[in-house]
Amino acid sequence: MAIPIAVLLPGESPRSEGPDAEHVARLVELETPLPPILVERRTMRVIDGMHRLMAAFLKGHETIDVEFFDGTSEEAFLRAVEANIAHGLPLSQEDRRTAAARIVSTHPQMSDRAIARASGLGAKAVAAIRRRSTDVRQQVNARVGRDGKIRPLNSVEGRKRAAELLVERPEASLREVARLAGISPATVGDVRRRLAAGEMPATEHAGPDRAVGDTVVPAVVTVPSVPRQTARKMRLVEPDPASVLEKLLRDPSLRHKEEGRHLLRLLRQNAIDTREWSKLAAAVPAHCGDLIVGLARQYADMWTEFAQDLDLQVRGGSAEASSPAESSC
Repeated sequence: MAIPIAVLLPGESPRSEGPDAEHVARLVELETPLPPILVERRTMRVIDGMHRLMAAFLKGHETIDVEFFDGTSEEAFLRAVEANIAHGLPLSQEDRRTAAARIVSTHPQMSDRAIARASGLGAKAVAAIRRRSTDVRQQVNARVGRDGKIRPLNSVEGRKRAAELLVERPEASLREVARLAGISPATVGDVRRRLAAGEMPATEHAGPDRAVGDTVVPAVVTVPSVPRQTARKMRLVEPDPASVLEKLLRDPSLRHKEEGRHLLRLLRQNAIDTREWSKLAAAVPAHCGDLIVGLARQYADMWTEFAQDLDLQVRGGSAEASSPAESSC
């Protein structure tokens, strides 16, 4: 939708130094149409696209294509940060930290990983910013992950509710019980194991659970004892990725399915050693560095989520038992 440039106002930008004149000049020289700018409908302030707006003005245009955003000022700022991380002129590291600190303050329910993805920082950096913050609004009982799922910081009541549901509906899946109890499927799996062992679903405690990224770590968890010698071997002995991949490539249950072949292709593409990764990193030009860093972190998060979902499927008993022909993995 095209609207007059004269009715638009500058919005609150995450850039501490304001628009970059050189970037505006580069946009002025472009002959191809630029993407629409993002404008807050209520105030007509520009959320994302000030460089494009200034370029259009310098070209003598009277109108510019816009997309409208409806939401609060806090939501508009979050959207501006996300937009600047996704495309265009990258934000400086200091601007990203400042933006993350503000998002932690205005959106305390967002998880560290969700804020990290929005601001272009690492989850550990966001966690450190959250610890340094003293804003009382951060004292919330749950956080929303970047996948949109709500994860409680204190899961005692959720565990008790899950135990009741498991007794009432033993046929229910982990995900269904998790949705009804307001806790994660992994926590439901822990409650099920506790009940099977004749233990309480949760231990009353004063402190809240800890949130590490998108994962909630209970303050009190009963862990089955493992002999020290066995635990040491479990930490030291890790399968060689090449041998594991070779085994998977021979497995017919994967090779005979389109989805399985697609997964094998992805695994093979990631099966390179440290020296090759170093060569790839050295080939990245400076002006592409921030964009590739962001993509690499997003892909890493996707693989982590895939591993977590698959782990729940394998350990939670939600999948059907494999047939003898499918057990070679």
